[in-house]
Amino acid sequence: MKPVVETGAQVIVIGAGPVGQSAALLLARWGIQVLVLDRRPGREPIGSKSICQQRDVLDIWAAAGAGRVAEEGLAWTTARTYYRDTELFSWTFDREGPLPPCVNISQTRTEQILDDVIAAQPLVEVRWDHEVTGLTQDESGVTLRCGQRLLRAPYVVVCAGARAEVIRSSLGVTFGGETFADQFLICDVKADLPGWENERRFYFDPVWNPGRQVLIHPCPGGTFRIDWQIAPDYIPTDIDISRKIRQILGDEPYELLWRSTYRFHSRIASRMRVGRVLLAGDCAHLVAPFGARGLNSGVPDAENAAWKLAFALNGWAGDGLLESYHAERHAAAVENMEITAATMRFIAPRTVEERVRRRAALTGGLAAEVDSGRFAEPFWYVDSPLTTPEPGRPFRGRPPKGALCEPAPGVILPDLPVPGGRLRSICRDGFLVLLGDMCDSRLFAQVLGKVITAPLAVRGLAEMEGTGSLAEKLGAGPDEAWLIRPDAHIAAIIPHAGPESVTAAVSRALGGSPDI
Repeated sequence: MKPVVETGAQVIVIGAGPVGQSAALLLARWGIQVLVLDRRPGREPIGSKSICQQRDVLDIWAAAGAGRVAEEGLAWTTARTYYRDTELFSWTFDREGPLPPCVNISQTRTEQILDDVIAAQPLVEVRWDHEVTGLTQDESGVTLRCGQRLLRAPYVVVCAGARAEVIRSSLGVTFGGETFADQFLICDVKADLPGWENERRFYFDPVWNPGRQVLIHPCPGGTFRIDWQIAPDYIPTDIDISRKIRQILGDEPYELLWRSTYRFHSRIASRMRVGRVLLAGDCAHLVAPFGARGLNSGVPDAENAAWKLAFALNGWAGDGLLESYHAERHAAAVENMEITAATMRFIAPRTVEERVRRRAALTGGLAAEVDSGRFAEPFWYVDSPLTTPEPGRPFRGRPPKGALCEPAPGVILPDLPVPGGRLRSICRDGFLVLLGDMCDSRLFAQVLGKVITAPLAVRGLAEMEGTGSLAEKLGAGPDEAWLIRPDAHIAAIIPHAGPESVTAAVSRALGGSPDI
């Protein structure tokens, strides 16, 4: 008997980890019916796993209804780097808006929070014990095989993790890169360590792990995550793990909550969009853990995919917008690989030249040459086909570690306080045009409304001011128009703005021609 093809969902998400959960919630926020499939029999609440969640990811989760991640996470402020027992340098985050720059919270707890939000969302259904064993697509949709069952939807987002080889192969996607030989031992430890509660500590070549590194992160509830770089053939024993912990904590009482070992990879998918299928998270890119660029890149994948799929499903944009998913998020993955690869060349040098450079930096106090990881930051879509460049507002490059990026086309909008909340909280329902004092909001709204079918709002900067001038805080001129995307990135900053120039920028940001 020919199997019945089940339809109903507008998007099927493969994988119920944090990236898949985020994709489902963000799609539902746009009114999209979502089915989430996961091959596991159920949730596995074990260990801390991914713990560092960056400010802009907390912002995305807040938009998805999961603001509790930021509320429950531990907001650490300072990163210290040591060579043996000597502190080389420290840095702190710049503060922007009400959200903390970063929180530490276990992936287990993050998944629980996201599960609770999904349970209250009628547009999302989750099915466990559903392994996708086949995938085909045509001009109108994608068909998945799960055992003897066939499921079909117009689009699929694959968030199935690094082991999604069957799906990648069915799409003709390669996953090139390398696996690093050294292992890492992770321990979640509960202990009382006064002064360490809000600090991340990175040790190069400490006496208690000679020739390798140790990373210590504070977590909620008086717990700490300790990562040791260990030899490729090291097999941890209870006695040796206890010895390692004692070397750091001394005689301080502690409780070992969880332990694990892993090897990390540096890999990237050849394509992140194949027809009606989008790849996100670890199934599309894997990077070294230094800088917390894994989950902090996967969640923006989910957001980028969600609003573009919603626009495609509602007929607000065409294929150009969907193709920009690959252009933007693949470029983000490449940048993350380049940054983490540079860190790994310093942490685990493979050549004589790299070893000499590392030793000179560490022993000579050359702080600028020491690379213990550049912390996750949003990718700036400066070169995206959706971005309208403005020579008077050039992208000035990566800011100093922990600092904020100066606003420019392609950069994410600063999250400033406005009456009733945060600036970014009003950016998530469509495109937003922010106008300086010299621009007529009603005229812009009237003209744009006649030619743009996608959700779009026009606001004067002056009407959104609370304490102080919002235009001044942004650096916006009185004759400027700022076009903000649904993911809060700046699509255009237009001087001497008129409705026609803004309409052209909106058309470009929708994946079409800038010429109207």
